[in-house]
Amino acid sequence: SPASRGMGGIGVGMPVGPTDTIFRNPAWMSYYKGFNVSFGGILLFPEVKARLRINPPPLDGSGTSKSKMFVVPEVGIVHQINDKLTFGIGAFGVSGMGVDYRNNRGLLNTHTTFQFMRVIPTLAYKVNDAIYISSALHLAYGSLDAGATTPIPPYQNAGGGQSQTYGIGAQLGIAYNMGDFVYAGLTYQSPVNMTYKRVFDFDCLKLPPACDGQFEDFKLTQPQELAFGIGVKPMDNLKVGMDIRWINWKNAKGYKHFQWKDQWVIALGGEFKPTQKLALRAGYNYGRSPIRGGVKNTAEDFQIAVYNLTAFPAITEHHITLGLGYEFTKNFSIDLAYKHAFKKKVSATYGTNYVEAQNAQNAISIGLNWKF
Repeated sequence: SPASRGMGGIGVGMPVGPTDTIFRNPAWMSYYKGFNVSFGGILLFPEVKARLRINPPPLDGSGTSKSKMFVVPEVGIVHQINDKLTFGIGAFGVSGMGVDYRNNRGLLNTHTTFQFMRVIPTLAYKVNDAIYISSALHLAYGSLDAGATTPIPPYQNAGGGQSQTYGIGAQLGIAYNMGDFVYAGLTYQSPVNMTYKRVFDFDCLKLPPACDGQFEDFKLTQPQELAFGIGVKPMDNLKVGMDIRWINWKNAKGYKHFQWKDQWVIALGGEFKPTQKLALRAGYNYGRSPIRGGVKNTAEDFQIAVYNLTAFPAITEHHITLGLGYEFTKNFSIDLAYKHAFKKKVSATYGTNYVEAQNAQNAISIGLNWKF
């Protein structure tokens, strides 16, 4: 939610807000009392461009994606059942992407959309004043349209249309609170196996493409994650934290086939409260792109790079964030956050063939919070 997002996405190693805990580290639910509920969402504004040169035949084109805005909703509830036990449930759009190069005057003529949401019911148990533990289910929904077209006329369609599916995973978390001064946390998310029916023609990933019109099922696993974080609160009105997250893309089905690499993601952030009601936040987040460019040794490797970079260019690395929160009453508050992902460019070559993608993003998020 915006409280975490304004601080670079931290929340594993220290508490940053009741509903943030559901996704970041549910063990921190034990830190909060009463009944808490939040509604909000994100407006994401990507700026995506691509260039592709295939020779022979001598084809050279570029384009700007027409997918300019995405809306991502989120909702969370955290309820303290008793002094030891806390229940939470949240629904979050946690990943997704898409491009639209249709009717482009250049070489590109493709579109894709991918949405992945989690509904997370979770329980946290307060072992003592310092140690909290948790477990959660991750009920997942995915929607995929891999509607890429081949880069060589007659632009054969490699995608079989929109496919929807469901999956289930689990999460464990532990949190340590040393007197509201030093914090630490550890959490693990299991893989979530998903199968999208008749969604892609893998014969199109040859160079030249050999699409046969047979759309195969596509197993696309949301990867397992392990995250650790620490935080400190040197003053009542100041707290800072750092999270480190490992995302296992290279062993996840589907992403492994498309040669994605593992990510180590570092998040840094802090909050300063100049008054009791106002919170100012800032953060930084870095994760090396799981999609790599460079010189490709085979035609198939290059075609995979073409698909990654033109259809699903998840390549941004450096992000800065700003946020604020304001408590209007003891029961109601609002959080706002802004994120900027700096432009990142990745390219790949195979002989005289060349593909390039660049991606930059801006995002605004808002959360309305009630506590009782």
